[in-house]
Amino acid sequence: MPSRNDYSPFFETVPLMPQTPHLEKHFTGGATVRDIVIGMSDGLTVPFALAAGISGALAASSNANSLVVTAGLAEVAAGSIAMGLGGYLAAKSDAEHYAHELAREKREIIEVPHIEEQEIVDVLLNFGLTPEQSAPVVAALRAKPEAWLDFMMRFELGLEKPQPSRARNSSLTIAASYIVGGMVPLCPYMLLRNPHSALYTSIVLTLLALLAFGYMKGRWTGSTPIRSALQTALVGSLAATAAFLIARLIAQ
Repeated sequence: MPSRNDYSPFFETVPLMPQTPHLEKHFTGGATVRDIVIGMSDGLTVPFALAAGISGALAASSNANSLVVTAGLAEVAAGSIAMGLGGYLAAKSDAEHYAHELAREKREIIEVPHIEEQEIVDVLLNFGLTPEQSAPVVAALRAKPEAWLDFMMRFELGLEKPQPSRARNSSLTIAASYIVGGMVPLCPYMLLRNPHSALYTSIVLTLLALLAFGYMKGRWTGSTPIRSALQTALVGSLAATAAFLIARLIAQ
């Protein structure tokens, strides 16, 4: 195996560390987290803005809460279906694209192997290998067509094989996340009779939910949790404020 001296230019800038067991922990739920983020962020923001807007337009109405709840639930139902369907179609499109490119790569490996071999070299050159260093890799992949095909899909095209259940899971995750997020701003209107109290309670609950969700999103995605929390809360607040003011202006 290569010794430390073989990489001396690199290690010159790397301080010596105590010899401890190296344990790597990588987050592997990226696709699911992305779906939760898509569904939850819209679910918290859109019904929140809708409820605030209706409250602003019908604040003096005796049945304002009932109207907010009715419209809000209708929006949550329609939004979850639309978002879930969008996630399903997006995942299906990714799977169809992968299948199309896979068939094309298979055909090219059979019909023009010399071109595909040169593409392996080109990929390895981008990683800093020389043509001489690339030759054993090309030979090894040529002897294993399935590995060759997988290499081309990953490193030439940047495509990962989608899971068969990806489309179904994506649609369900996005839809469920949208429903969970959408119920947060609507709950006060279901539990309180006074529309003003319901509005203020909805604002507080939704802002807390946006902050908590933004914080967790930051931890999941590796960004700064505090900044992610503030950004998420800011976007939701701006959307709700705009809807509230527009509705008040129209109602006047």
